Amino acid sequence: QVQLVESGGGLAQAGGSLRLSCAASGRTFSLYAVGWFRQAPGKEREFVAAIGWSGRSTYYADSVKGRFTISRDNAKNTVYLQMNSLKPEDTAVYYCAAGSQTTTQGSQYAAWGQGTQVTVSS
Repeated sequence: QVQLVESGGGLAQAGGSLRLSCAASGRTFSLYAVGWFRQAPGKEREFVAAIGWSGRSTYYADSVKGRFTISRDNAKNTVYLQMNSLKPEDTAVYYCAAGSQTTTQGSQYAAWGQGTQVTVSS
């Protein structure tokens, strides 16, 4: 079972940028699809972005399309989420998850990280 650790969260101003990292253990990480999800206080978890095992296929929620970019470096067992033009509504705990399919459905991901807080001030 792959284990995931997120980092890179913090406080940013509206219009600013942050880059989240999802570091994985396990030699087979390159075979997994990875998704980023977020959950704001009082709201349900929502899909943000996903990337296939090779990095060639990517998917984004409409709310982040054009502002966020997901990428991966399989040699480093790491997936990144570059977040630009941040908005206060991006404030949430961000989680990465690994699974066998590149999907927007959180239930299809078997392994989850502990989350990292992102706070965007106006």
